[in-house]
Amino acid sequence: MSTVTRANLAEHIYSQIGLSRNDSAILLESVLETISSTLARGETVKLSGFGTFAVRQKGRRVGRNPKTGIEVPILPRAVLVFRPSQILRARMNGDELTNEAETLAAEAND
Repeated sequence: MSTVTRANLAEHIYSQIGLSRNDSAILLESVLETISSTLARGETVKLSGFGTFAVRQKGRRVGRNPKTGIEVPILPRAVLVFRPSQILRARMNGDELTNEAETLAAEAND
């Protein structure tokens, strides 16, 4: 198992598309910056056939220190959530989707 890094992604763009290594890295950074800034504005990012990233607001709540039992306030915060597409779920579970099912799943994500 290996970790997907920016360098891995840029190298894959270089080998698949044929851009220079520098241009591949710039393209990748541009895509990641666009996704990041969209999420920072609280908007949803949908990647067809992959999944949906969204920002969810969690309210204030009371937590408890498990060691001492003392109540501690947990402040409101934004959290990033990811919902995989049906296509990605099928791939992760080793299921084969038919072309028709892939098309329907992709249209549902759009």
